Amino acid sequence: MTVKIPATIVTGFLGAGKTTLIRGLLAQARGRRIALVVNEFGDVGVDGDLLAGCGIEGCAEEDVIELANGCICCTVADDFIPVMTRILNRPEPVDHIVIETSGLALPQPLVRAFEWPEVADRVTVDGVVTVVDAAAVAEGRFADDEAAVLERRAADPSIEHESPIQELFEDQLVCADIVLLNKADLLDAAGLDRVRAVAARDVRPGVTVLACAQGEVPITAVLGLGLAAEKDMAQRRTHHEREGVKEHDHDDFVSFHVDLPQPAGVEELLGRVAEACAVPDILRIKGFVDLGRDMRYVVQAVGTRVQGYFDRDWREGEERLSRLVVIGARGFDEERVARALGA
Repeated sequence: MTVKIPATIVTGFLGAGKTTLIRGLLAQARGRRIALVVNEFGDVGVDGDLLAGCGIEGCAEEDVIELANGCICCTVADDFIPVMTRILNRPEPVDHIVIETSGLALPQPLVRAFEWPEVADRVTVDGVVTVVDAAAVAEGRFADDEAAVLERRAADPSIEHESPIQELFEDQLVCADIVLLNKADLLDAAGLDRVRAVAARDVRPGVTVLACAQGEVPITAVLGLGLAAEKDMAQRRTHHEREGVKEHDHDDFVSFHVDLPQPAGVEELLGRVAEACAVPDILRIKGFVDLGRDMRYVVQAVGTRVQGYFDRDWREGEERLSRLVVIGARGFDEERVARALGA
């Protein structure tokens, strides 16, 4: 029998730390050849470029493949299967495949895709890793009043009792084989206990839940689980499947990009981003900025947390764009965001 190549699916909400986790795993690969598939939501790729430019030994640019045509779970036939076939047919075989889903993607349809005839005999889902922004969950980001939501659900299961973000969070936890409570360093013991309690409502029995900071975990904790998750979908049903609805709609989220004038410096730039993040229904802002230096500047913002850092030198001939991707719930004020960013 042909030994199947293991694939790990890394999922989690926007800004939870998926890309940081993967960069850490690559740094621990020790010669293991890992192919990466990065699924962006939005018209400008950021995470794939961050990984391709990571500078980690063994992380070759040809090993990073980006799907930028929307949610991976909705483009299986057109995008995912051809990409997987390309990886599997390489003259030099890979040892492991890591797939980073969009922060807005359901993991369940992607896991099911590994049962497609084109890949079923050659690759298996080693495990599903869900990264949770512990600091955000501790602040109650997914519902204004979770207790009231649960009471209404119990009283009348026919109503639409949860926001799309809450349902997505729930589905990512239900599908997980390991849950990483990232950014745990931002919480005290009581705050971390609250997050564990929230996760426990949806995590399946026996699933490992680990607290971490900056996505730092041993590679053996997340790769090499050998679970063949695609054979266990009955225990990983989505929220809508459990309620008898099978379709997954991404119309609840929209994205657009903003080209920025060159800011005077880091302080001005991050101040603009913080102002834009304060616009109601903004979920995430990320991208690259030219600050007039030899190095490219990365911006990552979720909620009130705005971060930036220089990641690598600008390449010869590379267009030095200052472009940010903004992702939010449908109906947010795009003009207000653009004004805040100085566009």
